[in-house]
Amino acid sequence: MGILAKIFTWWDGATIGTLLFSRRKGEHVGTDSAGNRYFRERHPAGSGALPNGSYTSREKRWVIYAGSNDASRVPSEWHGWLHGTYDDVPESHLPPPKVWEVDYTPNATGTPAAYRPQGALERGGQRARAVGDYEAWSPGAEG
Repeated sequence: MGILAKIFTWWDGATIGTLLFSRRKGEHVGTDSAGNRYFRERHPAGSGALPNGSYTSREKRWVIYAGSNDASRVPSEWHGWLHGTYDDVPESHLPPPKVWEVDYTPNATGTPAAYRPQGALERGGQRARAVGDYEAWSPGAEG
């Protein structure tokens, strides 16, 4: 099932095409704490030009996710590297960690761990009864 999953799924890890491209033309530059691997296009030896022939002359950079393809799983320092904010790998730009910093928690929207307020139907709650001047509309009623 592993090879079939790689061929037919794009939402969980990398496809066969991305893995082959990364092996053939990519240079692994680092891995973050979540296990995501970061690549850039290899430069030909002795060449000052980028091999991609891009008119913007920016090198290609990409990430292969460890698990589901969710861009919110890319840490901010690697996000800056992916978008060309700086050329060196992020470890050289990181300040020392602060005592108040916490580990990343994934977005829980759409999962059983999502926040559900008091009275939410998913929690089995009941909506509070309307009081005061609320009057339900009914079609054809006067007034």
